[in-house]
Amino acid sequence: MSMRLSPFVAGALCSLAVFCGGCAGPASTTPPNTLTPAQSQAGWKLLFDGTTGAWRGFKQPGFPAQGWVVDDGWLHHLAKGGGGDVITRELFTDFELEFEWRIAPGANSGVKYFIDEQRGAAIGHEYQLIDDALNPDALHGANRQTASLYDALPPQNPPVRPAGVINQSRIVVRGQQVEHWLNGRRVLAYELGSPELVTAKAASKFKSEARWGTKFATPILLQDHGDEVWFRNVRIRPISGK
Repeated sequence: MSMRLSPFVAGALCSLAVFCGGCAGPASTTPPNTLTPAQSQAGWKLLFDGTTGAWRGFKQPGFPAQGWVVDDGWLHHLAKGGGGDVITRELFTDFELEFEWRIAPGANSGVKYFIDEQRGAAIGHEYQLIDDALNPDALHGANRQTASLYDALPPQNPPVRPAGVINQSRIVVRGQQVEHWLNGRRVLAYELGSPELVTAKAASKFKSEARWGTKFATPILLQDHGDEVWFRNVRIRPISGK
């Protein structure tokens, strides 16, 4: 026998779901930071399994001794905790990357790719993670808001959830094509070397960076922007570039 909830009860349940991570459908029965048999068979592998073994500090041989902690199944960067950016020990070329994240009110962070560790700084393509409502950098425009290609290309109608609520993101690199996804929706697609990207680069802070906008084997980078951010269910699947 089916039962229809009153609008009041349904709204209350949805509010509870938002508090716990958003009204995004039925809760998964798969424990966090694990793979289902189907995901394993499809070639997915975990970058965060509840431990930091897949990561090290940018330009460091090991994982930072401060700033980053494993907390209740999350890889958590503490506010003003230091430690610096962390990168994967492995490099990737064509891939699908998925991750869940949440951010503290007013905070700023990002996930970067096309990172050259031989550079002096961790400059690359950044999937922006930010509190669009409170962080002043987001007020500069949509190309600095959540799911943008930071300071270059804006997302289109991103279904972003507010600070403190869990978001799901995805980055796809296949050949010269790159996609940013947010909460199940593709919000940005661009082509490396395209006139659109060349024009965006010329108007950005990366205009003098020779390798920005080009493709090469890259680690995945989680940014220490000095603010509090959490990551979990970080997984990657190498794919064909064709």
